[in-house]
Amino acid sequence: MAKETATYISQLVATNPVASDSVSVGDDHLRMLKTVLKTQFSGLTGTTAVSSSEAELNILDGVTSTAAELNILDGVTSTAAELNILDGVTSTAAELNILDGVTSTAAELNILDGVTSTAAELNILDGVTSTTAELNIMDGVTSTTAELNIVDGVTATATELNYNDVTTLGTVQTSKSVTADGSGVVNHADYQVVRPYFKDYAEVVNAIGGTGGGTQDIDLTAGNVVTATVDTSTNTFTFSNPSATGRSCSFTLILTNGGSQTVNWPGAVDWKDGTAPTLTSSGVDILNFMTVDAGTIWYGFHSVDMK
Repeated sequence: MAKETATYISQLVATNPVASDSVSVGDDHLRMLKTVLKTQFSGLTGTTAVSSSEAELNILDGVTSTAAELNILDGVTSTAAELNILDGVTSTAAELNILDGVTSTAAELNILDGVTSTAAELNILDGVTSTTAELNIMDGVTSTTAELNIVDGVTATATELNYNDVTTLGTVQTSKSVTADGSGVVNHADYQVVRPYFKDYAEVVNAIGGTGGGTQDIDLTAGNVVTATVDTSTNTFTFSNPSATGRSCSFTLILTNGGSQTVNWPGAVDWKDGTAPTLTSSGVDILNFMTVDAGTIWYGFHSVDMK
């Protein structure tokens, strides 16, 4: 009679029972096998069949995780493919725990796919309070590390750096840095400059040339020193674009041969004694005009007759 005593599978003898054993011995073997299976798999108390294959069960071969650690996966809805992303991961538990509480979506985490930054480089973001929108400003930035490192050590606040955010180079804006355009021009756009201290300055000259008769406009945006020559026929001057009311606006007119033809002035010009000056027919007259009410009244002065 060949019948061993066994409680676990490892204690079973593969050659028992032998052919010469009685039927009762075979019965004893069957009962022993049931006992062995129930003892070896004592945790299988339900009625659900185990459907894992040998290969799938072998995944657990060598696992040292505790039940508590494996229970972390309890309720995980990731697919096998998604869990397989961790295949080959060398991160420690502490490093993976950094993700504990992360609310980023898979799409947001996938932004890191292909990132070659080291842990030290990524740790630069540790403590960053920028919003996603603010960080997205870097999206598409082509600056090199060396170029970005220019701001290393900058202590300016975001508000102070935003002073440089100008809409158009060369045009003054409120609460922005003053810049010059590609030609070095600074357009103050009618904003005030307080207590300037000038040296070696020049003014733009609006050189009209020959008036050709008819109406000739003097546009103050073209320059506050104007040169012109009266010729051909009667000439009527007009003045346009003076400064706003409450600001003094003046210009100098250097007029050649003004007396050679009839010259008419705007009705808004007030002359000394109410009479326009007599101009030289062959020579230069220098006249000055000033207004403080946007051209409602222009004060006219005949400075000199350069005959």
